[in-house]
Amino acid sequence: MAVDLIVDGAVARVVLNRPERMNALTMDMRAELADHLVRIRDDDTIRAAILTGAGGHFCSGADVGGMGEDRSPRADRQRMQRGSHTVVRLLHGIEKPLIAAVRGVAVGVGWSYALACDVIVAAEDARFGATFRRVGLAPDGGAAWFLARRVGPARGKELAFSGRIVAAEEALALGLVEFVVPVDGLLDKAQELAADYAAGPTFALGLAKRMFDRAMGPGLDEFLDYESLIQPQLHATADHREGVAAFKEKRKPSFGGR
Repeated sequence: MAVDLIVDGAVARVVLNRPERMNALTMDMRAELADHLVRIRDDDTIRAAILTGAGGHFCSGADVGGMGEDRSPRADRQRMQRGSHTVVRLLHGIEKPLIAAVRGVAVGVGWSYALACDVIVAAEDARFGATFRRVGLAPDGGAAWFLARRVGPARGKELAFSGRIVAAEEALALGLVEFVVPVDGLLDKAQELAADYAAGPTFALGLAKRMFDRAMGPGLDEFLDYESLIQPQLHATADHREGVAAFKEKRKPSFGGR
C-alpha cells in the first residue's frame, strides 16, 4: 500500500507513502487515496482528517513516468476524471474538516491536493509550486480554481506562468497557507487542529464548507468539467512531449509553443 490510513479516535490521518519518489502519484495511489477518502466521508465516527506525506515531503506531483503516453483525448479525459478529479472532488466535498500537513515539496497536482483541503499547515521547509509548465501543461487538479480563490486571478496566473517555487513564509504572506510551524511540530499542530475541529459541531462545520463554496461563484464541479476538456488537448502537444522528455533526461526543455 502506497497510501496509508490511520484512524485514532475521531481523527483520521491519510499518508502518501512513496518516499523514495517524494510521494509522486501513480494512478494506483490515486485510487487508494480515493478509497480512503470515501471511508472518511462515510464513517460517522471519523469527524476530521489530516492529509500528509511520508519521508520528508508532501507530494512531488504526478509520476512523470506515466506521462507522454499516446492516448486519445477521450481516454485522457476519462483518466483525469477517474484519477485526480475524483480525489479533488472528495477532498473538497467531504463535509468534515480536512487539514493538509505539508513539509518538503508540494508541487504540481500534489499542491492541488493540499489546496483542496480546508486548512494548510506548512513546516518551515515546505515549498509549493504550480510546476505544470515544466512538462508543457496548464494547471491540473483544480489548481487554477483554488489559487484564484486564495490569492486572486492575477497572482494565481503569475504562479502558474512562472512555475516558481514558493517557500513557506512567502506562502503564509500570500495567504496560501494558514500556519507555518517548525518541522518537528508539524504533525502536532495538525493533530491539535483536527482534534479541536472533531470535538466541535462537525455537521455545522460541514455545511459551512458548502456555504463558502457557494459564496465564491461557480463551483468546483463545473470548473473540473472544463479543465478535463482543456488538459487532454495539451497532452497531445509537442511541448508536452518535449517537457516530459526533458524531465526524464534531466535537461532544460526547449518549448516551441505548439
